[in-house]
Amino acid sequence: MTSVTSLSDSVQQRLAAALTAALPDADSADPLLRRSDRADFQANGILALAKKAKANPRELATQVVGRVESGDVIKEIEVSGPGFLNITITDGAITETLAARYADADRLGVPPKETPGITVVDYAQPNVAKEMHVGHLRSAVIGDALRGMLDFTGERTIGRHHIGDWGTQFGMLIQYLFEHPGELAPPDAVDGEQAMSNLNRVYKASRAVFDSDEEFKERARKRVVALQSGDKETLDLWQQFVDESKVYFYSVFEKLDMEIRDEEIVGESAYNDMMPETARLLEESGVAVRSEGALVVFFDEIRGKDDQPVPLIVQKADGGFGYAASDLSAIRNRVTDLNATSLLYVVDVRQSLHFKMVFETARRAGWLSDEVTAHNMGYGTVLGADGKPFKTREGETVKLEDLLDEAVERATAVVREKAEKAGLTEEEIAENGRYVGIGAVKYADLSTSPSRDYKFDLDQMVSLNGDTSVYLQYAYARIRSILRKAEDAAPTPHPELELAPAERALGLHLDAFGTAVFEATAEYAPHKVAAYLYQLASLFTTFYDQCPVIRPRPAQDVVENRLFLCDMTARTLHKGMSLLSIRTPERL
Repeated sequence: MTSVTSLSDSVQQRLAAALTAALPDADSADPLLRRSDRADFQANGILALAKKAKANPRELATQVVGRVESGDVIKEIEVSGPGFLNITITDGAITETLAARYADADRLGVPPKETPGITVVDYAQPNVAKEMHVGHLRSAVIGDALRGMLDFTGERTIGRHHIGDWGTQFGMLIQYLFEHPGELAPPDAVDGEQAMSNLNRVYKASRAVFDSDEEFKERARKRVVALQSGDKETLDLWQQFVDESKVYFYSVFEKLDMEIRDEEIVGESAYNDMMPETARLLEESGVAVRSEGALVVFFDEIRGKDDQPVPLIVQKADGGFGYAASDLSAIRNRVTDLNATSLLYVVDVRQSLHFKMVFETARRAGWLSDEVTAHNMGYGTVLGADGKPFKTREGETVKLEDLLDEAVERATAVVREKAEKAGLTEEEIAENGRYVGIGAVKYADLSTSPSRDYKFDLDQMVSLNGDTSVYLQYAYARIRSILRKAEDAAPTPHPELELAPAERALGLHLDAFGTAVFEATAEYAPHKVAAYLYQLASLFTTFYDQCPVIRPRPAQDVVENRLFLCDMTARTLHKGMSLLSIRTPERL
């Protein structure tokens, strides 16, 4: 990723500028500001400056305090400990800064990065002829959120859904259908879900024969060769599988409230023609070598149980290509044809070793460099209540559609409980039930660090209490209700007003939105955006409990200023949730 630009006009940025001007060697010094429990901010940079200058840090800090021009930003500044600076911001600076951001309804005053790049995000990778299950959830949800976050920072993102649509399993499936022609219903005789269910059933049947019949296995392998060489009859049946599967994929992603563009579905088959050239380039450059007839890449630091190097197989001894060849060809395509500066893979953490070898091979070949980077955003497993991989009671993998349908059903029941008070129609109950249910599933995933496993607990996910999407959605709807009820007052900032402690805390957290999003995006960490939003909703709850907005009625300027804080909170919740691809209904 390209570097994060400074967030101009934030309170923290204004404070940093005032402090930097007072520091020795101001052109290169960094005050190292962070939020503090002892004041609004603490500056820790003087310790490093004192060490560099061989000076006493506390004495240097005292000198800096004497040189700081507080202006309208700094209310109090004091030296603490060995040379820290504790700083309290003026109430007016908080309100003025938020007022400037409030005027920018779309971006909330957060500027995009100055030098954006192009990031190709590889995510949501279902397999042709196989139903999507709970294991496909995290790649789709995390990848979609990361695209939203990257887009907000100004990065240009290109999606790639590297679907499994090539290889041995298709020779197996096609050969089975040629030998059992009545097994699959015509595509126009069933709907998308039924077609995929039929394909999935036939796939399992063909796998059983493939694993038990050596002669069939050999015929299936020959069928793979026919597929790769472009045999028309084989390709026609393969294309039918792909088309039916894509219709099904779209229906599942629509339930997930995700936009999947057809041109971004670029499966393994798309790189078939590139793989021989990829192999040739690697062999000619010496990156790959022949070993026992296969073309492989060795890594001294990657060894197996027998302490022998584990190779990355680019081309098998029989001339066939596997995942490494298609992944390396995809890198070439994304770097050369799409001009990508970053490649982001949202793939199961169990594939980490594979991608480590693929990326290192690409670096040795010159396709990746300091200017063009690749990162595997490995994610953990979705677990059941028993702490084991999530399965049905019968031990089967949970279908993703069934899981989403149940989440919506549970959420709709929660929405219905409060529907009468909110004045919702049946249509609104159904729509909000979808938004709440799908949002609950996404947020449970996104509020967990991607590398960690998490338990899928629908009861907790749709709870109105705790760190859940529902809590955030109701906080947003509550604010919208407050704003609708304030008929004789409009959100208006009043920088001259003194702020209560809860107002200050809320205002400073609102000010940190841009910083939080940029830092989380730089780390590919959507859970940090989720954490920011949960803290925002919690701070708003405290503010609303301690600072009356409508009843009991404060003075008019206080009402307007507090409505302004309410509206700014609502806008920030809405924007932050949208980055995570979660809806915020206006009424709940």
